[in-house]
Amino acid sequence: MSAESHSGGSASAGSPEVTAKAITVRRARTGDVPAVRRLLDAYVQRRILLDKATVTLYEDIQEFWVAERDDNGEVVGCGALHVMWEDLAEVRTLAVKPGLRGAGVGHQLLEKLLHTARWLGVRRVFCLTFEVDFFGKHGFVEIGETPVDTDVYAELLRSYDEGVAEFLGLERVKPNTLGNSRMLLHL
Repeated sequence: MSAESHSGGSASAGSPEVTAKAITVRRARTGDVPAVRRLLDAYVQRRILLDKATVTLYEDIQEFWVAERDDNGEVVGCGALHVMWEDLAEVRTLAVKPGLRGAGVGHQLLEKLLHTARWLGVRRVFCLTFEVDFFGKHGFVEIGETPVDTDVYAELLRSYDEGVAEFLGLERVKPNTLGNSRMLLHL
């Protein structure tokens, strides 16, 4: 996905250039969950993203940002930032409307998530992804082991969050994460 600015363009209304340049990234609201669900479903069907129950999307909506077209209000992208520990957060559920991949929408969402992480005081951001090139262009590097000390690891084991279990590489979630790369960015 390439970087694009937030200014208008002169291409036709349906083109990715106009859509990517004429979007607003904003906090998600409960009314956005159906659109987030549709974005997620497009990638779940292709086994690119892990499925989340709709109730989980509602429970976690405060972690989400959405990319919304300025011309018609359509939600064309989403992403979440989940704080895992004092200095560690995870980028989750970053998805862009399939026809707009490569138009800069994902870049804008990721930049907003990283800005939020910095504002929260997070120093490291983790992701579990098939999109190694995209995240690599944004400074993430592949890692092998879970990047926390043993005390933090023990505390994280107490979490009921499936994403934390995936981060820790627990056996019960291994089938969900096969083929994904663990990546980390130091802010």
